[in-house]
Order: sequence, then C-alpha cells, then structure tokens
Amino acid sequence: MLQVDEKDVKIIQMLEEDGRKSYDEMAEKLGMSEAGVRKRVQALMTKGVIKFTVKVDHAKIGMNTVAIVGVDVDPAKMLEIAQKLCELQEVKCVATSSGDHMVMTEIWTHDGQELRRLISNRIEPMEGVRRICPALLQEKLKDQS
Repeated sequence: MLQVDEKDVKIIQMLEEDGRKSYDEMAEKLGMSEAGVRKRVQALMTKGVIKFTVKVDHAKIGMNTVAIVGVDVDPAKMLEIAQKLCELQEVKCVATSSGDHMVMTEIWTHDGQELRRLISNRIEPMEGVRRICPALLQEKLKDQS
C-alpha cells in the first residue's frame, strides 16, 4: 500500500468532487503553493493513485440501453472470456466476481434489440459461456465511477 499524507487525501477528495478543480483553488484551500499541489497531483498520478477519466452521459449520445450483464462461464475459461468481453466496443466495464456471476459487465447499446443481438450473436457463442443474465438499468441515482 502506498503512503499518502493528510494533504494528499484532501487533494484526492477535492478532485473526486470536481476533477477540473484548479491547482490554484486547491492550493488556497490547503494553504500550499500551486506548484506544491501540482507536484503532489503529478506524484499521485505517477503512482497510479489518481487516474483521470471522462464520464459520458450515455443517453445524450444515443446509447439508450445500459445493462449490467452477469456471465456464468466454465471456471477454466473465465479469464479468457473476460478478455474477449473487454475487446467488445459496447462493453464499457468488465470485472471478475465471486458473487452470483463469475464475470460482470456494463454494456451500452442504442436499444434493447441491439443488446439482444450482441448477447445472442457475440457473447453466447463464446466457448465456455454457460449463462447470461442481463439487467437493464432504468436510472442511475449515484455514479462515482
């Protein structure tokens, strides 16, 4: 585990609240110089603690169907199938799981028909896939990903 101090934690919290917060604004709140904050953020990025990403409102780009899809697989094929799922453009997140399903995915498609075709034509035929369990998301109430 990496060592972070109280100022690093506060910088992380501020960036979680608003990833576009300026170094000057953070420096003022922390009683530090802008250069000091910049160096800390750069160090946290280099260590892999902070990763900047872009959040997309899927509905605004025509992706009206978002599903969390559990995939049950032969245990020996789990990592191979998870990697194949990572290669599908519509699949936005892939995670292995110890819960109800061995692989969990988040899939974005234009509509339910496109989701059904993706599952039927590209995921089900993968060797080792046993069962697919989609759940359509209706509304995200909190999203800190």
